[in-house]
Amino acid sequence: MQAYTSVLLAASVSAAAGLFGVTSQAFADTMNSDTSVEERLVDTLTALAHGPYPGYRANHAKGIMATGTFKPDAGAAHLSKAAHLHGADSKVLVRFSDGSGVPTIPDAAPNNVHGMAIRFYLPDGSFTDIVALSVNAFPASTPEGFLAFLKAAGASGPDAPKPTPMDKLLKTHPAALKFVTTPMPAPVSFATQAFYGLDAFRFTNAKGESRYGRYRIMPMAGEHTYPDAQAAKLAPDYLMRDLPARLEKEPIRYRISVQVAEKGDDVNDITAIWPDNRPQVALGILTLKAALPDSKEEEKTLMFSPMNITDGIEGSDDPILAARPIAYAISFGRRNGQ
Repeated sequence: MQAYTSVLLAASVSAAAGLFGVTSQAFADTMNSDTSVEERLVDTLTALAHGPYPGYRANHAKGIMATGTFKPDAGAAHLSKAAHLHGADSKVLVRFSDGSGVPTIPDAAPNNVHGMAIRFYLPDGSFTDIVALSVNAFPASTPEGFLAFLKAAGASGPDAPKPTPMDKLLKTHPAALKFVTTPMPAPVSFATQAFYGLDAFRFTNAKGESRYGRYRIMPMAGEHTYPDAQAAKLAPDYLMRDLPARLEKEPIRYRISVQVAEKGDDVNDITAIWPDNRPQVALGILTLKAALPDSKEEEKTLMFSPMNITDGIEGSDDPILAARPIAYAISFGRRNGQ
C-alpha cells in the first residue's frame, strides 16, 4: 500500500494543488485556528504552490478565456425557468484553466485537473455561472476534509517517512482514494475535454416542479486524450496555444446537460457520484467563437462562482458548495490587493 500510494501522491498533489517541497513553516502559517476554514484553504493552496503569485488565483491560476453564445434546448424550460434556458440565445464568457496555483504549470502536468467556468449574460443585465472540473470525483465532502487532504499531500513529499500522512489518509478516506486513482489523462485540446459540475443544484420550472441535478459539459468533437508517454513531450502551453488557433479556424461546441438525481441519491455530498444511468436533461449548445485577446488581464478582474445563480436554480446543502464562493472571494481580494 505504501509504495502504491507514493505513486498516487503525485497525482493528488498535482490534481488538487501543485507541488511538493513545502516548508513546515509554510504549513504552520496555515494552521491558525482563528481564521475561517475557507481562509485556511486559500492559505494552504498558496503554500502548496510556493506562492503567493501577485495577480493570480490561489488555485487554477493559469487560464485562458473565450467568448461565444449559448442556444437553449427546446426542452430545457421543463427543468428550470432560468432565463437563459428558454427564449433567445445568451452571450457567454468562458474561462479554461489548469489545476494548481502555479501560473507556469505545464498544461500536460500529470493528473492536471482542468477547469471550465461559464458565465451566461442574462436579458436583465445580470449573469449566472457554471463552474466545472475535468474529473467526475472530489476527495472530500467537507471543507475541513479537503483541507486535511491538502495538508496530507503537502506533508508527503518524496523524503517523507513511510507511511506518509497521505498513505494514512487514503486508508480511511475512500473518496480521497477514488479521487487520486481516477484517470486524468492530458486532453488533446480543451475542445476535446469533458467537464463536470460536481455540486448539485435544485432546478425549478415555471410550474413549481423541482428536481436536483449536476451539470455535464460534453465536447461535440468527442473526448480525445494523449497517452502518458506522448503527453510528457508536449509543449508547456500547448492547450493555451491550441484554443485560439482552433477558434481562428472554426467554432468549438459543447453540449450542456443536467444529470438528474433519483430517489435515494445524495444531493448534498459532492463525493457521492451518481450512476451514469441517471437520466440527463439537455440544456443546450455552447458555441465558442473567439479567444479573448486580453485574457490574462481581463481574467484578473473576474470572479466566477457556482453560487452566482439566477431564479429557477438554487444551491443544495452541500458544504463544499457553501464554502467555494467564500474561498473564491478571499482569493479574489488578495489578487486584487484588497
